[in-house]
Amino acid sequence: MTKTDGAPRHLVVLGHPDVRSFNAALAQRYCDTARKCGQKADLRDLYAIGFDPLLKQQERPSEAQFHPAPDVAAELALLRAADVLTLVYPIWFGMPPAIIKGYVDRVLGAGFGGTKIRRRAKHPILYGKRLMILSSSASTRPWLEEQGQWLSLRQAFDSYLATVFSLASHDHIHFDSIVDHASPDYIAECLEEAGNRAYAFCAQLEHERNRRRIALLGAGSR
Repeated sequence: MTKTDGAPRHLVVLGHPDVRSFNAALAQRYCDTARKCGQKADLRDLYAIGFDPLLKQQERPSEAQFHPAPDVAAELALLRAADVLTLVYPIWFGMPPAIIKGYVDRVLGAGFGGTKIRRRAKHPILYGKRLMILSSSASTRPWLEEQGQWLSLRQAFDSYLATVFSLASHDHIHFDSIVDHASPDYIAECLEEAGNRAYAFCAQLEHERNRRRIALLGAGSR
């Protein structure tokens, strides 16, 4: 559940193979903004760390002797310490990249299978945390909406993850027409918008943190 002490911590998970990509710059801008707001941000570039997206037989939640592999255990430790999980990825063929889906399967789904989901059990690590998604696409959002893909993605990925993992909230910021020949001015505008949105989000987190602190002080004085 969200911590009541200490600065909010963001776990930023990047899923793009090019370290010079817009998505990489987007993830860095988000982290820089959070840190400027006095909050903490851990950036996990899945390609850079060589994250293996393939779920192993022994990692399936139905396995009686389930134990996370060392790489998954390391990611779970970071996730446990975070208040916000931020996923940054491009939309490829209407869906997140395979490495992001692999992160969901191996890390978010570690030891948490269909039986617990059907029982509406609270996720032991994710319960009460926030999900933020920053995505991009070469096509425009209106085009994605016309194909029905935008609604499908929001329902089948964003909302579904928030529901089954018992997250407190979720938000999705999308940047379209991100192509190799995009003008530097347009890219700069998008990154500026991302920074502004991240700043507003961090301000909201800080406001909520202060409200909790005041409530705790009030309860302690009774």
